[in-house]
Amino acid sequence: MKFIDWKETDPRINLAFEEYVFNQMDQNESYFLLWQNNNAVIVGKHQNTIEEINQEYVKTNGIKVVRRLSGGGAVYHDMGNLNFTFIVNDNGRKPFDFKTFTRPLVGALQSLGVDAEFNSRNDIAIEGKKFSGNAQYASSGRILHHGTILFNSELSAISRALKVKKDKIESKGVKSIKSRVTNIADYLDESYSLEDFKKLLLAFMFKDEKLQKMELSGEDFAAIEKIKNEKYGTWDWNYGKSPMYNLRKDRKCDFGLITILLQVEKAVIRDIHFYGDYFGNGDMHELEALLTGIKPNEEALSAALAGVELADYINGLDSKTLIDLILY
Repeated sequence: MKFIDWKETDPRINLAFEEYVFNQMDQNESYFLLWQNNNAVIVGKHQNTIEEINQEYVKTNGIKVVRRLSGGGAVYHDMGNLNFTFIVNDNGRKPFDFKTFTRPLVGALQSLGVDAEFNSRNDIAIEGKKFSGNAQYASSGRILHHGTILFNSELSAISRALKVKKDKIESKGVKSIKSRVTNIADYLDESYSLEDFKKLLLAFMFKDEKLQKMELSGEDFAAIEKIKNEKYGTWDWNYGKSPMYNLRKDRKCDFGLITILLQVEKAVIRDIHFYGDYFGNGDMHELEALLTGIKPNEEALSAALAGVELADYINGLDSKTLIDLILY
């Protein structure tokens, strides 16, 4: 098995890296990857992104939001979290036999006296508290299994980044199961570091199999950058791939109470309506028609509203306020 100790921390690059190894590197080889993401929310392939995140907190704190290839729920990553990935041929394995891939992690912790165990939701827990979530993606006889390991993550940031505001959202997306979480470091001596744990984990991962460390070439890096630019770095993949959803936004502004009802499907606004006790002389149907067919992101909305006198429709309204109303 080939081992790649990956040093990049940009989640867009890292998910492109996983996909590149899975799809474009030697299909006869097996790979094990260790990597970390700096402040990011990683959403499952089938989820509605806006339903999983606190958009205002994510924006304010510069947290990147990226969709992964595998299903499952949304997770928060920071530099106190370690990610691992197995990429292997099927070889008769059941595609979702998570225990095959997580057994070495449980063994490593038990060797430290930490009573970790695999639970029924494909997570690994200590005293009933989750510290490792796992997911899989399978295609063309290959399996990508990846998991998180909370070593000393900022747990308060996890709850804030994944806490969605109480707007009324109806969606066909799969909601994350919120679980109690814990850090491994809480059960170890204070001097025991994440790097110490990485070494131990590698020893358990490969005690029965020879490990061959490998480095990627400049061509590999260029191909990974291309995948990032065309996929994981785009709004279309990270937000636009969300299923159809209806959203209601209620906000009390200086100019009055405003309610926005909108439907988003196939990455564009299909229907939008404004209600409230505000004042305005313009025909609201004109504004609603202007926004129909537009992607619900800052760039597209700003372009659509450029030069529009929004105060004609709602007295006191400007484009920044309207975009905030729609998105946050």
